[in-house]
Amino acid sequence: MTAINPRFEAYYGNMSGSRWEGMRKSLLEKPEPVPFSEGLVRPYLLDYASITAARSLRLPEEGVILDACAAPGGKSLVLLSRLPPHLRLLANELSSERRRRLANVLADHLDAEKRGQVTVSGFDAAALGGRKSELCRFGGILLDVPCSSERHMLQKEKALSEWTAARPRFLARRQWTLLSAAFLLLAAGGSLVYATCALSIEENDGVASRLIEKYRNHAILDEPDFSEGEKTRFGRIILPDASGGVGPMYVARFRKII
Repeated sequence: MTAINPRFEAYYGNMSGSRWEGMRKSLLEKPEPVPFSEGLVRPYLLDYASITAARSLRLPEEGVILDACAAPGGKSLVLLSRLPPHLRLLANELSSERRRRLANVLADHLDAEKRGQVTVSGFDAAALGGRKSELCRFGGILLDVPCSSERHMLQKEKALSEWTAARPRFLARRQWTLLSAAFLLLAAGGSLVYATCALSIEENDGVASRLIEKYRNHAILDEPDFSEGEKTRFGRIILPDASGGVGPMYVARFRKII
């Protein structure tokens, strides 16, 4: 029997309305991953919505792309499959344990040529925005942030029992720190994709709106050009109850102008 947390149910029930019951059911079902194989020596299994999010980044004509929170590595593989030989990818992961997993995934799925296009790093992406030497360094940035991940939360009885509304608020603060830093790291004309696997509006449009508000003269919305999912105020969201179990995945895309 699935555990119930009244606080969790009230939060998402109020947010989703009559849709919540069906949403909850779809989140509890086991998702069917897609064997992504483009440009790889062997397929990598990941959610189709993750492929869509990674593909939504507009590639620059030159320079370096940053996958700021790259582990476990699926989205990095998707990015690399699209990279022409003259572009490079910096796949970054702060956690040393997750970074080892990221490095292993890249080594196991890429040929020698593609491995030569990617470097793995372990800096705090939120702190990097404070370094003048790093400002405007990257021609494109994929920022798939740590988030509530309600699908996983519902599978973990202890974590679900301890959930309060403070969790999405806390995560949204960290996400905003990462997003605002990423925008400082982005070169003029560059593309920035902000993605979560969360349902929480606080973590999705709530964070995206802050970028527009703070950098209103320099950050413009660049609506994702995939058709899956539903339009939100600042992006698109793919929800499992309406997408055959795919998702959740929220994507907001921005372009930097000077």
